[in-house]
Amino acid sequence: MRGHDHDHSRIGDRRALAVALGLIAGFMAVEVAAGIVAGSLALLADAGHMLTDALALAGALVASRLATRRPGGPWTFGLARAEILAAQANGITLLVVGIWVVYGAIRRLVAPPDVHGGIVLVVALVGIAVNLAATLVLARADRTSLNVRGAFLHVATDLVAFVGTAIAGALVLTTGWNRFDPIAGVLVAALMLRSSWSLLRESGRIFLEASPAGIDPPAVAQALAADSEVVEVHDLHVWTVTSGFPALAAHVLVSPDSDCHETRRRLQHLLEDRFHLHHVTLQVDHVARREQPVTLRRQ
Repeated sequence: MRGHDHDHSRIGDRRALAVALGLIAGFMAVEVAAGIVAGSLALLADAGHMLTDALALAGALVASRLATRRPGGPWTFGLARAEILAAQANGITLLVVGIWVVYGAIRRLVAPPDVHGGIVLVVALVGIAVNLAATLVLARADRTSLNVRGAFLHVATDLVAFVGTAIAGALVLTTGWNRFDPIAGVLVAALMLRSSWSLLRESGRIFLEASPAGIDPPAVAQALAADSEVVEVHDLHVWTVTSGFPALAAHVLVSPDSDCHETRRRLQHLLEDRFHLHHVTLQVDHVARREQPVTLRRQ
């Protein structure tokens, strides 16, 4: 049932991603042309960000589809981590475009070109409407998925950036001071870099197989060891396969006279109820009796 619900959620996510992709790609071409005509770095920065939005949404759409493939052959977990790869790619593209925008903004702060504030303002207002629609669509998707959240951050960041661009266009129009445009570009870049760091940090934790947020491995080990039949817990590993898919493996030694199968079932219920760990592999063995002979084999 949980797998069926997860697949149903991914179908809804793909619909939301496809609608948002159509909105973003359609407006991106308009913004590139307007940015060139207006000589606006803020508009071109937004267009560059929208290009990464479109690539992010397309990548997220493909990754979401790949993630539904069932495990088989060498892919014993399926292709679920394709979504994490997409999220990491989104973080990298945000980082690269953000650095490019900062570089361009510094040059324009030193020698500001003429900027057509009216064009900037009109295009930015249309961009706010388009990105607001795309953001609302993605807000209904499952943002516990790092893949979907990466796409959402792209679009939501662009929405805030368009607000800043509209303000810059209005200020250029009313004051004639063209440096408002590159200043807005720097603010856009700051939002990109912040979102990039969030995605790269979280996807990196998953690839390095750190424990999921909110799950403390020592606390899990202590909870298992607190069982009356458990003598020792070691080789405990907690990691995340993909978003919403934490896993645990451990070797548990129980007292010689205990029912190891019943103990394993009891420990699995404990892990599900207290730590919400459903994909669990426990190797449960009896500890050797004190009088039991131990043979050491030479290598």
